[in-house]
Amino acid sequence: MLPSFVLLLIFFITPMLLTILFSFTNLSLTGANASALQFVGFQNFAQMFRDPQLVQSIWNTLIFVVFSAIIGQCFFGFLIAFMMRGKNRTFRRIVGLIVIAAWVTPEVVVGFCWVAFLGDNGTLNMIAHSLLGIKPVAWLYTFPMVSVIIANIWRGTAFSMMIFQTALDDIPSEVEEAAVMDGATRWQSVTRITIPMVRGTIATNIMLVTLQTLGVFALIYTMTGGGPGNATSTLPVFMYKQAFVSYQLGYGTAISLVLLLIGALASLLYMRVLKVRI
Repeated sequence: MLPSFVLLLIFFITPMLLTILFSFTNLSLTGANASALQFVGFQNFAQMFRDPQLVQSIWNTLIFVVFSAIIGQCFFGFLIAFMMRGKNRTFRRIVGLIVIAAWVTPEVVVGFCWVAFLGDNGTLNMIAHSLLGIKPVAWLYTFPMVSVIIANIWRGTAFSMMIFQTALDDIPSEVEEAAVMDGATRWQSVTRITIPMVRGTIATNIMLVTLQTLGVFALIYTMTGGGPGNATSTLPVFMYKQAFVSYQLGYGTAISLVLLLIGALASLLYMRVLKVRI
């Protein structure tokens, strides 16, 4: 009991309390404020809520999380896991290795791979021009949010696939076979038996991928730097720019609390809507 509490105190509670403390200060990386830390009350929060970039960043974050994590990763993860049911072990291993290879690749590397693929002189433009004669498209400039969403789906689907694969393998085959014998179609079997039986797993997976995607930074920053303009500036990117580009660490930690609040609210919402105790 005591050792676990000490570990929580060192690695979780203390950093959390320091983050909250610094959000009420003028902490900076350079300049006079770097050597003269002062308590500024709610000044950082007042500045944050007057900043129009905050609203844009929250909106970008919600779009990125909903389409890349909740819809993209969960849907494709479930689809791949479902399609792999009943297949032989060799096939499952090959598909699993291909999908997991993307998941274990660092975000920065994934970002550079997608820049090489979607860049002005990238692979996609070369293929489209060679086969169809289409003029090169500046994908990362014209469709920046779509580009980072697709890249994050590509990278994160493996996690959902593994979660759903374990849950689907635990469903007794007799249950679904009995439904088919009673006249249920394939769609009815999936929607009325399979999905309800893995509802808890779906809730857990949505919660985990949401929290994971809320913190995605390197992938977006590598591909677009948050641009063009602020088109892909999610909260982690906005926080980084304020803390380490503008050197306002106190302001950056205040923004991080907004990100923490969104994550906590999302978790509570999932648990309440899906009526799952985790």
